[in-house]
Amino acid sequence: MRLIPSFSIRGLLGRTALAGAAIACAPAALAEPPRPECVAPAQPGGGFDLTCRLAQTSLKASGALQAPLRIVYMPGGIGAVAYNNIVAQRPAEAGTIVAFSGGSLLNLAQGKFGRYNVDDVRWLAAVGTDYGVAVVREDSPYKDLPSLMSALKQDPTKIVLGAGGSVGSQDWMKAALTAQAAGVDFKKMRFVAFEGGGEAITALRGGHIQAYMGDAAEAMQMLEGGAPIRVLAVYNKERLPGRLADVPTAAEQGYDIEWPIIRGYYVGPKVSDADYQWWVEAFKKTMADPGFAKLQAQQGLFPFNLVGDELDAYVKQRVQEYAKQADAFGLIKK
Repeated sequence: MRLIPSFSIRGLLGRTALAGAAIACAPAALAEPPRPECVAPAQPGGGFDLTCRLAQTSLKASGALQAPLRIVYMPGGIGAVAYNNIVAQRPAEAGTIVAFSGGSLLNLAQGKFGRYNVDDVRWLAAVGTDYGVAVVREDSPYKDLPSLMSALKQDPTKIVLGAGGSVGSQDWMKAALTAQAAGVDFKKMRFVAFEGGGEAITALRGGHIQAYMGDAAEAMQMLEGGAPIRVLAVYNKERLPGRLADVPTAAEQGYDIEWPIIRGYYVGPKVSDADYQWWVEAFKKTMADPGFAKLQAQQGLFPFNLVGDELDAYVKQRVQEYAKQADAFGLIKK
């Protein structure tokens, strides 16, 4: 039998002890949050819905989330009901993410979410940006933005504008900015508020409104589904690629207006740092996946990817900017 020298045994024991100490000191892998769900704060078919569907497909495709992500609809107040529900009743639910948009931030800037403000949730991830559009029915007499604005200027009572959200919402702001640029008093607009983009498009197709100031992603989804609509303008500094490539910008038609719409998610204020960091890493992994850009484009979104602290800083800056803009329209009570 071959004997092992005693110094070799001591060396082996020493290396084993060091290895055990290293394992003991290594950070534990973060556990996947239980019962993952995405809350869409509106009825199915609008922008919040597509934001949750993007999370559902992309997190699964990248392997970042193993359990199925279910979508829960919580309409009310264009995001206010969901915001209040998460902050007040479900602040520590690790598995729940909530969709938000630039419209949510605009409402926060105007104090429309009740006693809660931008600091009352944890901003998680932005997964793309959308842009405003002006939409009419396919058989509408209005072929471009100037013809629609001309009719509005001639008789504001004959043009009913619809939008997802009430006075002061992002859709209302797009309509008001366009009317103002056309020389129309925005206070004379006939405006019908809907709970979300899906309801507004239904009203447009039914002839209950003449135009819808919506979002490019929603419009693209409708066009892909064969909806009889016409997009008159996109509110971006340049034309959008893909299905809307032939649609001129508002600026090309004499209205120098841009309206980007960020889309993303937040979690409750008492979600632990570990669980919050798990979601941050999950979205980082997902955004780095080669297939993410394609899934993003399928939802009509354009690249704008931020997570964690970077998103938090961006959101708070945008809320300040929206507050100034809303104040200029007299939307913030003094």
